[in-house]
Amino acid sequence: MSSGPGSVPPGLAPAAANAGSAAGAAPVPAPAPAARLESIDFVRGLAMVLMALDHVREHVHRGATLYDPTDLSRASAALFLTRWITHFCAPVFVFLAGTGTYLWAARGRTPRETSRYLLIRGLWLILLEMTVVNAEWQFGPTMRSIILQVIWALGCSMVVLAALVRLPLYATFAVGSLMIFGHDLFDNLQPDALGIFGNLWRVLHVQGPIPWGQGNVFLIVYPLVPWIGVMAVGYAFGALYSQPAPARRGPMLAWGAALTVCFVVLRALDAYGDPGAWSPQPDLGYSILSFLNCQKYPPSLLYLLMTLGPVLLLLGALESGIPKLGRWLIVFGRVPLFFYLVHLLVIDLLSIVLAVLQFGPRVLDAFAHGPPADYGYSLGIAYLVWIALVAALYPVCRWYAGVKARSRARWVKYL
Repeated sequence: MSSGPGSVPPGLAPAAANAGSAAGAAPVPAPAPAARLESIDFVRGLAMVLMALDHVREHVHRGATLYDPTDLSRASAALFLTRWITHFCAPVFVFLAGTGTYLWAARGRTPRETSRYLLIRGLWLILLEMTVVNAEWQFGPTMRSIILQVIWALGCSMVVLAALVRLPLYATFAVGSLMIFGHDLFDNLQPDALGIFGNLWRVLHVQGPIPWGQGNVFLIVYPLVPWIGVMAVGYAFGALYSQPAPARRGPMLAWGAALTVCFVVLRALDAYGDPGAWSPQPDLGYSILSFLNCQKYPPSLLYLLMTLGPVLLLLGALESGIPKLGRWLIVFGRVPLFFYLVHLLVIDLLSIVLAVLQFGPRVLDAFAHGPPADYGYSLGIAYLVWIALVAALYPVCRWYAGVKARSRARWVKYL
C-alpha cells in the first residue's frame, strides 16, 4: 500500500500534514469527527456477522474436523465460499483497529496518552485470549494448550503500535507497508534453521506449537507478521477521515481499486505474494476458486490484497450513505469485543445441545475433550444456526452498546 518506503500515498498526504511531521507529533486532523463513523461500524459489524458464520461452521458442520474447507479436492464450492468469505474478517478487525485508534487520538489525545491506551488495551486482549477466549474454544478452562488466535494478534499489534504512534505518520505507514509487502520474502525460512530463535520465528511468521512447562503448549495460530503492519497502515489510513466525506471518498476508492487490481495481476503471474500457486481446474468455477485460494496463516501478501482492496472499496462506497436494510449491522460494529466473547460462549452451549440431540446425554461425559468424531450437521443446518445466533445476539448487543455509550466508567472502553 506504499508508494515508496518513506512516502505517504496520494490522498493521505493532506491529512498527514495535519498529523505533524516531527517524531512524536500527535495527529491533529481538522475537524476531528464529533461522533463515531457509521461506515466504520457498519463494516466492522458486517465482519463480526461473517466471523460468526465461520465459527458456527467450525462447531456445527459435520465436515469441520475432517478436512480443510479450502481443499478443492474435497470441499464443495458452497463450503469453500462459506469459508472464503470469512477471510475478510481478520483483516477488517486489525486494519480498522488501527483506524479507530487514529480517530480516538485525533480528539485531543497526546502521543503519550495514545501509547498508554494501546499498551494497556493490547495487554488486556492478550490476557483475554489466554484465559477467557482459550476456555471458550476448548469447552472449559485449561492451561495445557493455549491457542493464540486473532485476539492475540490484535493485542500484540496494539503493543507494537504503542511505540509506532510516537513516529511521524509517514514513518508508521512505511513500517506497516514494508511488513505487508516484504514478509513473503522470508517464507522459506524455517524455525529449525534459527536455533534458539526458532520459537521467536514461530511467533512472528510460522504457524505452529511452542512447548512450555511439563507437557504444555502454546499453539500459534496467528503469527504476528504482517498483522502488525496491517494495523499500522490502518492507523495511517485514519488520517483520511480528517477530510470531508466528498474529498476522502475518491482516495478510498482509488486505493481499493489499486489493491484489488494488484492482487489480480500478482495472482495471475504467481511470481510473488503467496506460497501456493493457483491452477486450472476441471471447470471455470473451480478455477476461479483456486485463483482465490490464498494463504491465511500467516496471511500472504495476496491474501491481504484480496481482502483489504474490496474493504477499502466498500468504505469508499459507504461515504454516500449506509443502506437502510443494513443499518442493524452498526450495532454489532459498536461492540465488537463484547460480541466476540458472548458469541463464542453461545456457540459452545449450542454445540453441546446439538451433540446431545444427535447422540443423547451420554455424550456429555466426553465433551470436555471435544465433540465426537462423527458429530455434526449439514451446511444448511449450520446456516440456520448462524442466522438464529445473530438474531438472538442483536438485542443483547444493542443493550450493551447503549450501556457503553452512556457510561463514563473507564473500563467500559476496554470491552
